[in-house]
Order: sequence, then structure tokens, then C-alpha cells
Amino acid sequence: MNTARSLMIAGVLLVAPFPSVAASLNSMDEVGAAVLACWTPPANSENSSVTLSFSFKRDGTLIGPPRTTAIHVSGDDKARKAYVDAATKALNDCLPLSFSPPLAQGVAGNVFTLQFNSPKK
Repeated sequence: MNTARSLMIAGVLLVAPFPSVAASLNSMDEVGAAVLACWTPPANSENSSVTLSFSFKRDGTLIGPPRTTAIHVSGDDKARKAYVDAATKALNDCLPLSFSPPLAQGVAGNVFTLQFNSPKK
């Protein structure tokens, strides 16, 4: 299942429809949209992004903490840390996700990446 092997979703999916948290998610696009619906960028972080890498268990929780794989945030270390912390919080606040049985079977243990973006000026 190709969609279960990689996930790279930009902030444009914020406008895409997504199922409610109670509904089972059927694709990685739906997973990305559901997680990004929990995302609120830190104040004054225009043109910034962070990419997190993580793996799911079949029950919709994470296998270990997410890792930062790319970060593009203007400012000092404090600003970068605040941005990464906000993205990590958004991911954790959405868990556990409810996967459909076919998605749960294909998602477990695979590494995914998700990009969290701020609005551009």
C-alpha cells in the first residue's frame, strides 16, 4: 500500500475535508488532515515549517516520540523550540487516531513524515 509507506502533507490540506475524530480514518491523506486540524502555529511564526517523523501502532498511538527531521523557523533557539513543541503537541493532542482495519494493518511500524506549516506573509 503506497499511501501507507510515505506521507508528506503540506499545510494546504488544512482546507481539505477530514472525518471527525470518532470516524475511522481510511487513508493517510485523512490521517494527515486529521492531525493538521489540531495544529495551531505559534504566534509570529510566518513562513515557518517543521517536519516530524513518527510511526503508529495499529491502535492509533505512536511508537515512541516523534523526531524532528527538518526545521525552517526564523529566530533564535527558543523560537525554534516553541515551533517544534507546538507541532509535537498538535500530533499528541490528536491521538489516539481511529484507523479502519485495512489502514491499521498497513500502517503499523512504518515511518511517516508530516510537515507543519505557518501561514505565509
